[in-house]
Amino acid sequence: MEKNIEVSLLLDFYGELLRPAVRQTIDLYYNDDLSLAEVAQQCGITRQGVRDSVKRGEAQLFAYEEKLGLMRRFREVEDGLDKIAGLAAQIAAQSSDSNTAALAERIAALAGGLKE
Repeated sequence: MEKNIEVSLLLDFYGELLRPAVRQTIDLYYNDDLSLAEVAQQCGITRQGVRDSVKRGEAQLFAYEEKLGLMRRFREVEDGLDKIAGLAAQIAAQSSDSNTAALAERIAALAGGLKE
């Protein structure tokens, strides 16, 4: 996965655990796609201060993920729901029994609803 997307997702999962100033610099840099100089101007600190804050925050986010694994688990659950929906669709398509097909379609719909 591209680093920018990964850091942005990690920020969604663990952002509240960061200091507000660090969270803000990472949010502006990754989510708002501002340059270090633009973030520095908006936050009233130096460009180097922004860079240090972003690097420190990235390290914290990756450490949280390594210890807690919430994003990894979220992806596993999403993949599992996709597989469940796919298998249910196969059952519905191959079933000659209308009750079985209806149940399989209901399972696929529930799996899809859980993903949203």
